[in-house]
Amino acid sequence: WVRTFRSNRFIALNDGSTGSNVQCVVDFERTPEDVLKRITTGAAVEVRGLLVASQGSGQAVEIQVQEVVVHGDSSPEEYPLQPKRHSLEFLREIAHLRPRTATFSAVFRIRHEAQYAVHQFFHEHGFYHWATPIITSSDAEGAGEMFRVTSLPADNPPRTESGEVDYSEDFFGQSTNLTVSGQLEGELGAMALGKIYTFGPTFRAENSNTTRHLSEFWMIEPEMAFYTLEDNMQLAEDFAKHIIRHVLDRCADDLAVLDQRLQQEEQSKPAAQRQPMGLVEKLNFVVNNPFVRCS
Repeated sequence: WVRTFRSNRFIALNDGSTGSNVQCVVDFERTPEDVLKRITTGAAVEVRGLLVASQGSGQAVEIQVQEVVVHGDSSPEEYPLQPKRHSLEFLREIAHLRPRTATFSAVFRIRHEAQYAVHQFFHEHGFYHWATPIITSSDAEGAGEMFRVTSLPADNPPRTESGEVDYSEDFFGQSTNLTVSGQLEGELGAMALGKIYTFGPTFRAENSNTTRHLSEFWMIEPEMAFYTLEDNMQLAEDFAKHIIRHVLDRCADDLAVLDQRLQQEEQSKPAAQRQPMGLVEKLNFVVNNPFVRCS
């Protein structure tokens, strides 16, 4: 996809695999004018040419374009993502396009690596991945309000003699909901395989509009037979540090993008409210220091 096209000559091209663009130098004298007009921000293009050392600053190599094919057009008047910093509030209004931005593409690449590291850590420590139901009749120790799942008609559900909804006529023959936790099934797995972990979507119907509450998120729940409290604390510390180290090693460029954005946002706050550490500095602090334990 085209990030920018300058002077009818320089295409900043990005395929989503990295936050860095590749510069493609077009010979505008040999490229048809109708093709040049279609090379706009957001357009999907294919370029063929020679990868050579760059003569300009900002990149080590560039592509000397011999052929460019436009596979998908993008209207400059209608495409909302322009080569500038957009607020998160604005990007929330164009959720179908925000993964293309530097911020969100960095977040999704980091999330991918973090998910890989979760499975890697538990596999290397002798755990088995335990898949738990998403639709369930269990409320997992009353962990939170639940989203109901039903195939009964909402406008006229069958009712019992007492006037309550008759879930015996529902798809599962009883009341069911989206899971709030895989803990119950995980405990069963630990009692059979010794050490398991769950990693899947979780839903909470809590009408709390804060940064600390989500109606849908992915949760990790390890369950271990015969672990002591000290074992649990050590596992938690080792797990957190493994994930952070993996992300620091594999996502340095993406973390730098988020770190820069955080620093810009911090500058807009009063000095007393600014965080003392940047993002990368904070992550390194976590992995390089022992956790304080209370027991």
